[in-house]
Amino acid sequence: MPLFSQRNGDSREDEIVRDNEVDRAPPDEHTRLLPNRLDSSRGLLRPDDPAVSPYNLWSIRILRYLTVLFTLVTFVWWILLLVSSFATPPGFHTRGSGFFAFSYASLAFANMLFTLIFFGVPSKAVRILAFVMAFFLAIDTILLLSVAKTRYEEGWVGTVSVVWALLMSLWTLLTDRTVKWGKQEEEERLTGRAETRRSLFEWSEVLLSTIAYAVMVAAVVLITLNIILRALDAKIAPPGKMYWVDDNKYRIHVYCHGNQTDQNGTKLPTVLFEAGERPVEEELWLFADNAVNNGSISRYCFADRPGIAFSDTAPSPLSAGFAVDVLSEALAAAGEEGPWVLASAGIGSIYSRVFSARHGHDINGMLLIDPLHEDFLGSVGSPARGFLLWVRGAISPLGLDRLPGAIFRGRTSKDRIYGRASQQSGKRIFAKLQESLVADSFTKRDVKSSRQIQLRDTPLVVVSSGKAIKSSGKWEKRQRDLTELTDNLKKWDIVEDAPHEVWRTLEGRDTIEKRLRQLVHG
Repeated sequence: MPLFSQRNGDSREDEIVRDNEVDRAPPDEHTRLLPNRLDSSRGLLRPDDPAVSPYNLWSIRILRYLTVLFTLVTFVWWILLLVSSFATPPGFHTRGSGFFAFSYASLAFANMLFTLIFFGVPSKAVRILAFVMAFFLAIDTILLLSVAKTRYEEGWVGTVSVVWALLMSLWTLLTDRTVKWGKQEEEERLTGRAETRRSLFEWSEVLLSTIAYAVMVAAVVLITLNIILRALDAKIAPPGKMYWVDDNKYRIHVYCHGNQTDQNGTKLPTVLFEAGERPVEEELWLFADNAVNNGSISRYCFADRPGIAFSDTAPSPLSAGFAVDVLSEALAAAGEEGPWVLASAGIGSIYSRVFSARHGHDINGMLLIDPLHEDFLGSVGSPARGFLLWVRGAISPLGLDRLPGAIFRGRTSKDRIYGRASQQSGKRIFAKLQESLVADSFTKRDVKSSRQIQLRDTPLVVVSSGKAIKSSGKWEKRQRDLTELTDNLKKWDIVEDAPHEVWRTLEGRDTIEKRLRQLVHG
């Protein structure tokens, strides 16, 4: 008995010595939060003790620091793409809308924010959704890079954006899985078992994170479907040719049809059409073909303004003067030298007036179809309209209107490029946003300057909408003012029952064709 008692005493003394050595040992990442919290009977902590945390591990802390860094990098990229919608920084110009790149940057930024907010609450649902999001982003990357047109339009900016969004979704998957491991590791070490229960607050965080990632997955799926539509539309070739402009930064589509001489060999002026609120292909192309077939005109050309129909988008800002400069450059590249009879509608008359002033000696006449007066540019460039256009552009990659049109209403690729659904495309919205941003400043200055240098002997015809004039005295007054652009007014026609798009009525088409015949044949 004494022998055993002595051994037990030695063991107790050794244990006390070891405890004292532990107490004197410097704290590390495992022990710095633990003093005075040990259960004296078991040597374990309670599951709800603050010391039971995955942040005890340096690996988890480093993971969080890296997540903060990636979030800051994503935020800077997001800001750059946001700014490029209004003023394109050098090297950030994309020949598409730029809204797809912005949508991927927004997804990546939202992803990283939610990863930081719910960093300490890993969830299996989040891991599954992050994997699904990464899968669809990988498909987007393949689609954007494998189709020549989308790769051309998105450029390096779009490629970097989608790849970064893919990498950040994979980072979320890695982070959530690692935090789950660290949490279990610390719970087993400090409490004796991995905790399966969650507090009400933790369940609320899991619910919110699951909803957030479910919304992001739904957005990625819609973007993927919209990219598939873009890939299908890429097979439609432009009817004319594409010409590089602005030091080979982007291309403008030019189409010409007809003969430059009549049956007697006399050279006749070419009619240069400029559309209003919609592409020329939708508004005036059929009318122009009929006019050639009827012998009213001999030849016509039109060019899509930047971002409209087949033309690439231009860097911002883009005023009417800039647009006319690239139009002139594209026509010169196409070998088209005039002389011209300009026929334009709506806001397109703003561009035709600037073109006429800058090419005065090549202009044989102007036909303005219910033209927009420069005094109305304030409404075109209103902040409210610009903000709504930007919002429409920001959500345009989701295809909320394009997808139902393609699936349920039979919209074709031509409809989406230049037809009745073209106003839903990101390129078209971006072009309208560019137009709105400078309408009441640079463009207004350009068109007012054109009044001063417009040749006064240029033949002029104005065809106005009777409905528009009846509904607004201000519109009638401004139409009358436009008849004084030159001293050679040939005719001011008011088509009584015609809407703003005068050619939609038979009387309107006949009137326009008659006046074009007079201008072309002298």
